[in-house]
Amino acid sequence: MYKILHKETLSDVNKLMVIAAPMVARKARPGQFVIVRIDEHGERIPLTIADYDREEGTITIIFQEVGKTTMHLGTLGIGDELATFVGPLGHPTEIENYGTVVCVGGGVGIAPLYPITRALKEAGNTVLSIIGARTKELLFWEEKMRAVSDELVVCTDDGSYGRKALVTEPLKELLEQRDGGVARVWAIGPAIMMKFVSLTTKPHDVKTIVSLNTIMIDGTGMCGGCRVLLDEGARFVCVDGPEFDAHKVDWNNLLARQAFYKDEERLATEQWEHNCRLERVLEEGDA
Repeated sequence: MYKILHKETLSDVNKLMVIAAPMVARKARPGQFVIVRIDEHGERIPLTIADYDREEGTITIIFQEVGKTTMHLGTLGIGDELATFVGPLGHPTEIENYGTVVCVGGGVGIAPLYPITRALKEAGNTVLSIIGARTKELLFWEEKMRAVSDELVVCTDDGSYGRKALVTEPLKELLEQRDGGVARVWAIGPAIMMKFVSLTTKPHDVKTIVSLNTIMIDGTGMCGGCRVLLDEGARFVCVDGPEFDAHKVDWNNLLARQAFYKDEERLATEQWEHNCRLERVLEEGDA
């Protein structure tokens, strides 16, 4: 069992947890992920590693409550235990001294971007970072990102904090200002955001790396649920990724696949919420 040692509420929907997982922490590297199961009957969900501490034997995860399992996970507290916490999985980020790089994080994607940004800075790169969210309440880790970046631009869609802009706007400006001077771009966030980051960088011929968090079940490449189409054919995110060249991803196919199980996800959430209400009624009755 994997005990929750620390929990933070970052917003109404974003939660942070520090999990005791010494075997995972020992091998974890930036860009990798874990597959979590709350209990023996629970769904397996992939969560990218937000941070790790080898000495303490801990892994930090940050997740957004968007469906039944993440909502259930968000109800757990310090001292509760997870049934399984498998990892580290996937290929780690290729860290080198590339020169000047840009790191772009959107929403909860800021979490997995942080260890990558830190590693790139430690490798000697000049790191220009852009983080954004729909609104101020959904932003987090601004100071942590600032500490590992040479420059940081903060955006919100509604203008409630920082610059009122999508992350692609300051990215486009940086690429134009430093024409030929940006070696690579990393982008992590919603699929639609990563698609438009890809479209922004392609005219400048800047290699762009994205981390794809697709539907996963077994995490070993056997089920095929995380299939993604690239220029050279199909790949599996769990074993071939999670990072890919953004300019090779079939984004329309990826976005369509993400919507495959919307009805099932909605029904599962509704059933879980109904069961929670029923449990509260029964508890109140016993009291």
